[in-house]
Amino acid sequence: MDDLGPVVWPPEPIRTERLVLREPEARDRARFIELLASPEVHTYLGGPRPRDELERGMPGAPERWPGNFVVDLDGAMIGQILLRRATGHSRPAAAGKADLGYLFLPRAWGFGYAAEACAAALGWLAGALPGEPVVLTTQTANVGSMRLAAKLGFTEVERFEAWGAEQWLGMLFPVTPSS
Repeated sequence: MDDLGPVVWPPEPIRTERLVLREPEARDRARFIELLASPEVHTYLGGPRPRDELERGMPGAPERWPGNFVVDLDGAMIGQILLRRATGHSRPAAAGKADLGYLFLPRAWGFGYAAEACAAALGWLAGALPGEPVVLTTQTANVGSMRLAAKLGFTEVERFEAWGAEQWLGMLFPVTPSS
């Protein structure tokens, strides 16, 4: 795995009480376009991409790469979890660490799916790369994302200005057995 090191990819699908985290498939293309073109999803991410541009540019089968999980509810994609190495990050505290990202369709908001899926992905990462710290960056104005970061156990490392808004950088430190 070039982004996260020597882990086996793809893993078996990760099952939670309600969700399945799996590799992207051709059947997910329309949902990826919907996710990337959504103004609500991209409120704090610089705005949506034009749907016609996505329709023309996205391959028939969404790109598969290590750390890219589709979040599936009842056989349909509702979101995406991204785990990748933080490279080119403007914050020294994040450099080289695993970086958690997530996007969910607005109709999936408010049901705890993001917390459930992120916790499952972080559990997978902890098993695949024991001791790996994880970073998460979000705008402080994104109340839902700030709440999710706290629920997942991320601790604030710093706040900074970028892209015309205050950003929050949190870190999840690995749990190590006490001696």
